Amino acid sequence: MSLPRVELYTDGACSGNPGPGGWAFLLRHPASGKSIERAGAEMETTNNRMELKAVIEGLSALKSRSHVDLTSDSRYVLDGLREWLKSWKARGWKTADKKPVKNQDLWMRLDQLAAAHDVKFHWIRGHNEHPENERCDELAVRAREELVRSRRG
Repeated sequence: MSLPRVELYTDGACSGNPGPGGWAFLLRHPASGKSIERAGAEMETTNNRMELKAVIEGLSALKSRSHVDLTSDSRYVLDGLREWLKSWKARGWKTADKKPVKNQDLWMRLDQLAAAHDVKFHWIRGHNEHPENERCDELAVRAREELVRSRRG
C-alpha cells in the first residue's frame, strides 16, 4: 500500500528575539485538494523556536504515515533535520563544540515526528512571493499580533 502524499508549508515569526512570536502551517493533500491551516503564538520565544513549532504542529496534524514534502524558508530547521540531528543525538544532544543543543525539547519532538513519516525537505527564500510561504507568514504574524493585543487588554 502506498503512502499518501502531502505538502507541508511552514513559517515562524518573532517580534524581538526573544519576544512574542507566532507559528503557522498549511497542510495540503494534493490528491483530494483538501487543505488545513493552523497558527499559534507564544509571548516569550525566539524565531527559531517558532520555525520549529510550525513544523512540529504541521506533522502532528497528520493522522497516518505519509510522504511529506516539507517546504520552509528556515535553513535552521531544514539543515537541522538533514544534517545536524544525527550528530547531535550521537553526541548526547551536544553540538560539535560540546555545548547543549539549543531548543533540544523541540528538536527531540521534531525528530520523533519526522521519523514517523517519509519527509523530503525543500528550502525557499522567505518573503519572495511564494504563495504558501506568504500565507504562513501572514497567519504567524496575525497569531502573534492577536496574542500581544489580548495581553494588553
